[in-house]
Amino acid sequence: MADKSARENRTSQQWAAFDVVAVASSAGGLTALSQILSALPASFPLPVLVVQHLDPRHRSLMVDILARRTVLKVKQAQENDVVKAATVYIAPPNRHLLVNPGGGISLTQTELVHFVRPSADLLFESIAASYKDRAIAVVLTGTGSDGSMGVRAIKKMGGTVIVQDEKTSEFFGMPAAAIQSGCVDFVLPLEEIASALVTLVRKGEVT
Repeated sequence: MADKSARENRTSQQWAAFDVVAVASSAGGLTALSQILSALPASFPLPVLVVQHLDPRHRSLMVDILARRTVLKVKQAQENDVVKAATVYIAPPNRHLLVNPGGGISLTQTELVHFVRPSADLLFESIAASYKDRAIAVVLTGTGSDGSMGVRAIKKMGGTVIVQDEKTSEFFGMPAAAIQSGCVDFVLPLEEIASALVTLVRKGEVT
């Protein structure tokens, strides 16, 4: 047991730069999310919170699909869940996903934001308030401008923002709106985002 504890301590020291990743996507998002999550290692120590715009009239299969494509645990977020490492939390259809300072999840059905629920803006703003400079926000393919206000909150609190580039985005509306905010740190092709997350979380910088 002592050896196991020592290994866990060394691992936690190696992965120390950030505490949470939040990802936003819309049209084309399932493909993009699948590629990123499939490339993250089982040792990835942070919770990953996902807002994907979904049709609330139909049951979502996102959890089932993504769970088959990643070694991380994937689940639909539930009220009062406490976020855990190496776990992906998917916002349920028609619910805003928020994270409190202690890592507790809140789901709300308050008004639409930019005509959508769940809202990337609300998720990003909640992790900015809760995790400050230890939060990473990722904006992927999608139409509209959801996430553009939230990345401002992330940057104001010292967090880091990654956006998918135009060439690899099926729809560039959301990434473009985030870039236009002037609050984006990295604009990357889809295939480079997972490795950038690993590098950031391990070292606190991308070289």
